[in-house]
Amino acid sequence: MNMPVLERQAVISGIGQSAAGRRLGRTGLDLTLDAVLAAIADAGLDHREIDGISSWPGYRVDAPDFSPVTISEIKEALGLRLNWYNAGIEATQMAGVINACMAVASGQARHVLCFRTVTETSAMSQQGGRPSLIGTGGERVRGFAEYMAPFLAPSGANWVGLIASRYFHEFGARREQLAQIAINARRNAGLNPAAIYRDPLTLDAYMQARMISTPLCLYDCDIPIDGSIAVIVSHASTARDLKSKPIRVEAMSGALHTRDSWDQLDDLTRFSAEGCGKQLWARTDLKPHDVDMAQLYDGFSFLTWLWLEGLGFCQRGEAPDFVGDGSRIALDGELPMSTGGGQLSAGRLHGMIHVVEAVTQLRGQGGARQIPGDPRVAVVSNGGGPIAGAMLLTSD
Repeated sequence: MNMPVLERQAVISGIGQSAAGRRLGRTGLDLTLDAVLAAIADAGLDHREIDGISSWPGYRVDAPDFSPVTISEIKEALGLRLNWYNAGIEATQMAGVINACMAVASGQARHVLCFRTVTETSAMSQQGGRPSLIGTGGERVRGFAEYMAPFLAPSGANWVGLIASRYFHEFGARREQLAQIAINARRNAGLNPAAIYRDPLTLDAYMQARMISTPLCLYDCDIPIDGSIAVIVSHASTARDLKSKPIRVEAMSGALHTRDSWDQLDDLTRFSAEGCGKQLWARTDLKPHDVDMAQLYDGFSFLTWLWLEGLGFCQRGEAPDFVGDGSRIALDGELPMSTGGGQLSAGRLHGMIHVVEAVTQLRGQGGARQIPGDPRVAVVSNGGGPIAGAMLLTSD
């Protein structure tokens, strides 16, 4: 039985980003309001027209630098009257945008504000370099981390490094191939004034970099920052009244077909990207060869390989050869990737930075980093491990 693809009633109408950097020393609310007001202005809306708010993962009292702002704070700061709101951690990292699309498609709201804010580097500088998700010292480690910490695996780099090691062994991948993900991101970041790291990255520098968790080195890990991104999702019927070119949501997916685990997987070379990809393509007549750019999650460079395979751009174990020397994923390549620098060079905002970059490119506003020609279809992925989400966006 065919079901209607209701997300096609949603468009991305506005995007905004605050200042982003290392140890900005500004509050999460301050940064969020900068991004939110920029997104509202980009859409050409009055702030009183915002009638929904959506976010991931919601305020974290145990990790306020990881998610420092509540929906209530945004509502009160802007004086909004909300018909719908949502935030929660038991969801894909793309849940803020996915849930917003469902809200406008079902008539719960017309303009939903989505945001993602972090103040991780400011907090880490006050905690001796230790991220609060792992603990600031003394308190009991809780949740899934209590099964990792005794084995000296407190970081996502350890969890992903485990899967990457098995993948390298099974498919004969080499670090020189993985390096092309980071090198391409840095090359594009050099053309993006908002990126954090813009100096060129060479293969020699990559190969000599400090190892974090084999086979992942320093340049395979995204950059913790302070910053905020906001996206406004509106009902498609409002498109003619918007200031900026709306970008249509063609399909979306937040499937979880694997075990909900970072380490207890049925296959230690797979995360959830594959199931997410299958669900995404089942909701559209478009195919991978129709895609003009791929803004793929790169919390760790290795995850981009799994997304390439999971989204059907190549087969299992073929991502290293698909990327090759990096020319295929360059701005003028067959499948441009991380065109704004991604999380590896522009900063960790948990995939939302890829949504904003896709919209920027589909509008033709990329400036020096604009993809040649007239890109019309973008795939965006968000999350790694068991929290995968993906969207197809079009400029039609």
